[in-house]
Amino acid sequence: MYSLLSRLMIKALRLSSSIRTMSTARIAVAQMRSTNDKQHNMVQIQTITERAKAKDVQFIFFPECCDYVGTHREETLKLSEPLTGPTVEKYKNMARENNVWLSFGGVHESITDETDPGQEVKNIYNTHILINNAGELVACYRKLHMFNVVTPEFKFRESETVRSGSALVPPIETPIGRIGLQICYDMRFGEASTILRKQGADILTYPSAFAVSTGRAHWEVLLRARAIENQCFVVAAAQIGFHNKKRESYGHALVVNPWGTILGQANDQDLDVVIAELDFDKLNSVRTNMPCFEHRRDDVYNLSARVGLPSVYGSPNEKKKSFGGIEIQPETIFYESEHSFAFTNIRCVVPGHVLVTTKRAAARLPDLSPAQINDFFQTVCKVQKAAERLYDASSSTVTVQDGPDAGQTVFHVHCHIMPRHVGDFPENDQVYGELNRHDKEPERPRRPIEEMATEAANFRDVMSRMGL
Repeated sequence: MYSLLSRLMIKALRLSSSIRTMSTARIAVAQMRSTNDKQHNMVQIQTITERAKAKDVQFIFFPECCDYVGTHREETLKLSEPLTGPTVEKYKNMARENNVWLSFGGVHESITDETDPGQEVKNIYNTHILINNAGELVACYRKLHMFNVVTPEFKFRESETVRSGSALVPPIETPIGRIGLQICYDMRFGEASTILRKQGADILTYPSAFAVSTGRAHWEVLLRARAIENQCFVVAAAQIGFHNKKRESYGHALVVNPWGTILGQANDQDLDVVIAELDFDKLNSVRTNMPCFEHRRDDVYNLSARVGLPSVYGSPNEKKKSFGGIEIQPETIFYESEHSFAFTNIRCVVPGHVLVTTKRAAARLPDLSPAQINDFFQTVCKVQKAAERLYDASSSTVTVQDGPDAGQTVFHVHCHIMPRHVGDFPENDQVYGELNRHDKEPERPRRPIEEMATEAANFRDVMSRMGL
């Protein structure tokens, strides 16, 4: 009886801590028609911001391609800018001057070699950025799913111009709730939205430049589905009308509540602003009365994902991670998933010897949940592939020392990944003896943090290029 009461009390405490103290939030959702005239598009954004501020909103959401829509690939690349460019700088000033948070749901981020800034842009990212009311860039998400589609009405291959992102970004804490960042075509991939909800999202965003034919068929039903299945608000700013002779967008910017009710939808006009009240009492009621996420069968199926790493490693605001009570320097972490992370090693048995561990401080593999075990070994396999590519190896020693009698010295689940080559030891199995001694030998000094950070950067680069 005591055990049951304890569990009920813990559940109640968790529920009460998850309920937001605010009851409502007031937002604006934009509908616009971008062209290749960046100045004209900026005027539209300024007009929408003024209209929204007159309605006393806390947050304004702009659509995909809010900076511009090019008429052809070469123009699209030429007009692109880095996130440090003048267009984003104007967005920052606008947020600061109006004391409002802004979501720009898809800007064309140029990809260039920092060592050769004058080179021609060959690829871009489709990047969703959030700017706070102090004018600071607080988050960026690079679109994962490329819109490569052929229908009777049109053909479009986004990947010919845009490079896909490499990770989801965990929900961002904002004054109106935790926001999960997505872009347009991402809405067709429900797994991503469910992972964002599992990570704490209250609001899912789908800023779009949705095609007309697919918009008529799927726009509303997909957005309402994402809201219902994840019990989140869904915010979808939209482009509308002809951007040029070849490209037209569907429009119908809208906001949906966690029950699937449409709270507001734009008119059929180029410039429109939807004002909506997000009722968090409704969100909490839906989640309490129909606790779908408590009913999920993690023992049968589960979802995990790679998590986006910060753009500036080791920054003061970066949350530190622990491995057996040891603080791991952020700049040495090169991969992060929902339940695991990988980092470079202080002392290596062979070059490329790295570690994967769990975020939860479990001592033994059987202490992990099915979802955590699945995520841990998926991460191990991805890191092994990257290590073999980076160190030109065709084999690896992959081992978990699970318990002190197996050689475990840090009592936190972890896996050693060591890329192997012919002749790296006189006897192949000598690696296990070296592993057992590698962190005990005083004559083997720890590596400089700069060396470990450089190796981590190399791992991040190769994993990105491999799509891991």
